[in-house]
Amino acid sequence: MTNYPLMLAPLDLGFTTLKNRVLMGSMHTNLEELGDWNRIAVYFGERAAGGVGLMVTGGMSPNAEGGVFPGAAGLFNDQDIANHKTVTDRVHAEGGKIAMQILHAGRYAYNHKAVAPTAIKSPISPFPPSELDSEGIEKQIVDFVTSAVRAKEAGYDGVEIMGSEGYFLNQFLVTHTNKRTDEWGGPYENRMRLSVEVVSRVREAVGTDFIIIFRLSMIDLIPNGSTWEEVVTLAKAVEAAGATILNTGIGWHEARIPTIATSVPRAAFTWLTKKLMGEVSIPIITSNRINTPEVAESVLADGCADMVSMARPFLADSQFITKAAAGKADEIVPCIACNQACLDHTFSMKTSTCLVNPRACYETELEYTPTDNPKSVAIVGAGPAGLSTALVAAQRGHKVTLFDQADVVGGQLNLAKQIPGKEEFFGLVEYYTRMLKVYGVELRLGRRAVADDLSGFDEVVIATGVTPRDPQIKGQDGPNVINYIDVLRDKVHVGKRVAIIGAGGIGFDVAEFLVQLGESATQNLEEWKSEWGVGDPSTTAGGLAAAGPKPEATARQVTMLQRKAQKLGKGLGKTTGWIHRAALAMKGVEMIGGINYEEITSEGLHISTGEGRENPRLLEVDTIVLCAGQMPEHSLADTLEAKGIAAHVIGGADVATELDAKRAINQGSRLAASF
Repeated sequence: MTNYPLMLAPLDLGFTTLKNRVLMGSMHTNLEELGDWNRIAVYFGERAAGGVGLMVTGGMSPNAEGGVFPGAAGLFNDQDIANHKTVTDRVHAEGGKIAMQILHAGRYAYNHKAVAPTAIKSPISPFPPSELDSEGIEKQIVDFVTSAVRAKEAGYDGVEIMGSEGYFLNQFLVTHTNKRTDEWGGPYENRMRLSVEVVSRVREAVGTDFIIIFRLSMIDLIPNGSTWEEVVTLAKAVEAAGATILNTGIGWHEARIPTIATSVPRAAFTWLTKKLMGEVSIPIITSNRINTPEVAESVLADGCADMVSMARPFLADSQFITKAAAGKADEIVPCIACNQACLDHTFSMKTSTCLVNPRACYETELEYTPTDNPKSVAIVGAGPAGLSTALVAAQRGHKVTLFDQADVVGGQLNLAKQIPGKEEFFGLVEYYTRMLKVYGVELRLGRRAVADDLSGFDEVVIATGVTPRDPQIKGQDGPNVINYIDVLRDKVHVGKRVAIIGAGGIGFDVAEFLVQLGESATQNLEEWKSEWGVGDPSTTAGGLAAAGPKPEATARQVTMLQRKAQKLGKGLGKTTGWIHRAALAMKGVEMIGGINYEEITSEGLHISTGEGRENPRLLEVDTIVLCAGQMPEHSLADTLEAKGIAAHVIGGADVATELDAKRAINQGSRLAASF
């Protein structure tokens, strides 16, 4: 008897059956652009072996003008077909099914060839698009069809036609981007014509025994977006045109509302697919912030959808389904929705991976093979670097002893989980705690390790993390000055008026902690929707609340400062930095750059501006919080070196850059793989 009977139930599509109700949603990893097709095949093959019902590739361009960027992957010739067949053959050998996503970027194309229904430049692309004439539209339709036919020749079980997220087909659907007055614009029946025509002609070309998923935007989250009536109308029309399944799209890429970041409540948009259930007879997939078997099962039990889409969770753990089916859900590596190694990499033109699983997309390079030479391994520090080293080493068969001066494992992760919007870190620490037991790691907690504790081990790893950097401000030893550890770990009293010195990741985290009044909005969907201005597309087109964002009152008056004369938060994540800045702006946080810290007194913080130390003034605040960076804590490493004891120094103890958990986990995992 499974704990997840709905999630693991087969889904009969008539001509084929999916083994369960889970879709591995599309993720563009930039793997295809590398040209190493065996590597791509191993990546998808491992996830097929992990039991997912159906996978969707990253977006494949139907033509040059539709590519998200120049050189974007697609199926343009016989060699492309042969390359893709390497992937489909591997997936089928592992008992899986896979569909290829056809993605035409339209005006989102980072490409001087960009085309669109109307020549209106996107705010997220520097290239203004050309307006298509009727002949040009026909070409786009033909290219969609050709791409689908080639996908079938390459062995794919189906295609997903991308009709959401503000891409090409979505651009035709709404008056925000479609100002045409011909048969492709004006009334909704004309604006939806292109989507319907594409699905209809693809179905005609590929036959009946081929999956066609249409990715339908349920809520655009932009002005002049689709109404709910239009969403339902399109769903029915696409079904009639031959779609097999409807998948969910949420928000346009240019929307100013977060949709998948860790601060978004779990299953935040499943209420939309629930509204659509019963309007069509084909299966409906729901998506966004579904990251555990429990959440997936509850969404299906609530009648929100016929299937659930999870994407990033399959980067975190390729064996997600297998572990859930075996009753080992607590051993699933949790996706924390951080975006740091997946989406941030994608949009920086890097190969994607996963913060909590550095093997993701690197399966052929980073292998955790059982060792033929078991060693005794001592690791000092149970933060992300030490934990990842311990688990990989123990998984491979080494005998691991893990030291930490704290009474619990987690290190700086225990600070991160205190931040409103970062509650997923609780699950990550629980996972590490569980897996240390599974792999039999010996824990020595609650006492600071010394050099003598480390004698007799074959390998010694120093992962002692960081200490707060001393900003050396006159008066910083006063009673009104504390640091971020005092705030997040020790919960010391903080006054109503606060100045935060330092505006890196920690400064922003502390600011979000200090402005929070009551329950985190991430834990309360209705409060979160109100805070960001998410409405109902049945009421307002596009689903933007008529009243706009209505954040809760702030707990404190906060001013953030930095020495650098640049926008605060510039170094934050590429896809999440804007969310942190917007969230704090809504709470009235003042952000000031180019500041000199002159002196701290009982009255507050004395500052000036620029190299000339101009405009001196006093910030009258009750508390000053130091978040001025970190320094490596490698005193133990220095002692060992002096004693001639070899040790590996990793994580923050090696380089103290913004408490970089991504780098720390990757470094620790790779080190342990080398033992």
